[in-house]
Amino acid sequence: MPASPPSRLDAQRAIELAHETFDIEAAAILGLKQRVGPSFAQAMEKILALRGRVVVMGMGKSGHIGRKIAATLASTGTPAMFVHPAEASHGDLGMITPDDLVLAISNSGESQEMTAILPVLKRLGTPIVAITGNAESTMAKHADLWLDGAVDKEACPLNLAPTASTTAQLALGDALAVALLDARGFRAEDFARSHPGGALGRKLLTHVSDVMRSGDATPRVLPGTGFSELMREMSAKGLGATAVVDAEDRVLGIFTDGDLRRLLEQGVDLRAKTAADVMHASPCVISRHALAVDAADLMESRRITSVLVVDDAGRLCGAVNSNDLMRAKVI
Repeated sequence: MPASPPSRLDAQRAIELAHETFDIEAAAILGLKQRVGPSFAQAMEKILALRGRVVVMGMGKSGHIGRKIAATLASTGTPAMFVHPAEASHGDLGMITPDDLVLAISNSGESQEMTAILPVLKRLGTPIVAITGNAESTMAKHADLWLDGAVDKEACPLNLAPTASTTAQLALGDALAVALLDARGFRAEDFARSHPGGALGRKLLTHVSDVMRSGDATPRVLPGTGFSELMREMSAKGLGATAVVDAEDRVLGIFTDGDLRRLLEQGVDLRAKTAADVMHASPCVISRHALAVDAADLMESRRITSVLVVDDAGRLCGAVNSNDLMRAKVI
């Protein structure tokens, strides 16, 4: 087989094709707005009423889009999975039950692997929602509901490679996921529970009580504590600050490394001072039930590096600093 001639890059031509691709795919998505109607809402009703899962199926490029749609649905409150149509014909149909719903994706609606399993799905009693660009296709005619994913043309200059059509399929899947999460009252906290290992999960699931220093690790002194003992407490606990509390552990003030530097710059004789003399009264505190990200926001807004933590009765129960939050990957 003769070797292909070396490619030559025409930079201007490449940029023009990129712009044209964006225009064609944007038009494909905007065109969906005119065709989304009652069948979209009916598909939502069927999915919301499911006792099982949404089973997304598609071949080739539509299959790749289907995998993403299934993942988006699952992460936004709608149990879903992807089943490859070819594998379904060789045993994986056993994964699908009458309690599920099949979301079948094919631009032509005539994918052989998909049409081959339609009769089995119909006999099984599993409802079928088809996303296809051909209203007269086998898939569209045999589905319980049809979502129109037609596009005027592909972005491919040859009008062959699935480009605009797969973009439209993805947009329809995203629209379903977004509408479903809204109908379910799905919240950011629910999303975080599906993503405990991600940054959002850490921010929305990690509380101050999970990362704070508590018990003996929390530096604290009484108001009458001498300055030398106050410094020993700060040094021993390594927080760069100490709380000043009354006999019932209610927070009266805080003394920090920054306070120490400012007093030294002013030439204050600290030897005879007590904690009450040098503390910063009425310091920032945060509830142990607050999110750790709220503690980070408080520190940033007040330009401080640590904050005292209180319980429901307002008593000191811990402390947290920016290093604690970084170790927990909250910031």
